[in-house]
Amino acid sequence: MTAGVGQARRSWLAVALPEAARRYGPAAIVFLGGLVVWQIVYTGEGIFRPIPTPIEIGSAFVREWDVLSRSAVATIIEALGGLAIGTTAGLVVGFLTARWAIARDILLPLAIGASTIPIIAVAPILNNWFGILNPLSKMMMAALLVFFPVVISVTRGLVEVSPGQLELMRSYAADEGIVLRKVRVPNMLPFFFTALKVGTTLAFIGAIVGEFFGGTSDVLGRIVLQMISGGRFDVAWAAILIGAVAAIVSYLVVTLVERAVIPWYWHLHDEPA
Repeated sequence: MTAGVGQARRSWLAVALPEAARRYGPAAIVFLGGLVVWQIVYTGEGIFRPIPTPIEIGSAFVREWDVLSRSAVATIIEALGGLAIGTTAGLVVGFLTARWAIARDILLPLAIGASTIPIIAVAPILNNWFGILNPLSKMMMAALLVFFPVVISVTRGLVEVSPGQLELMRSYAADEGIVLRKVRVPNMLPFFFTALKVGTTLAFIGAIVGEFFGGTSDVLGRIVLQMISGGRFDVAWAAILIGAVAAIVSYLVVTLVERAVIPWYWHLHDEPA
């Protein structure tokens, strides 16, 4: 039996590894090749370098690890807090607008109006409301960016249901609660996770932009501003890359949760091997 398990494991690896290499190999090659070209082109004296080389950024990352790691934790907490607030508010408003037409007429214009306000104009207002040193002001900035995609996606997923499915449920004398659980929510989930994946990146953008307008020094946004002002662009780029990596990791986590929650959707849309 042990031999059978080992053979099955090797068979799985024989299929999974070539598939992973085929799917992600070209992107990895292009990425590594870009780093090599970047390093070669901008190495040397008297060369105009709009950004530091990868080695310089890596050295700054190691040298300033204590400050960068502490700042990254604070910014990640702000971004994820804003993501949670914006997602919760978006779900509530989305369900209300999908259920009642009067709520749709009132709340959707407000959501659209909130999404059109420039975040640069909103940041000082939020700092004044919640306190410039309060992380909640940055969370609310992130939540504002997350809120609109979630509202629109949830509303669309709940409303745009196949008439045939609704007709079938009515033929079984299903009430609105059963229709919501069995038809509308499953139809909404792919829309919701798409908005949530977009929201993860927007949350980090909102948190870091909010930090530009004040707050403690131990956050990525302030590190970027201070290092650029002091001409230490290698440290500034190290902070920028930390924020980018954190957003990418959050996106991947949401993707894994999506695969676990709605596996049927991935089975229908995955490419054949």
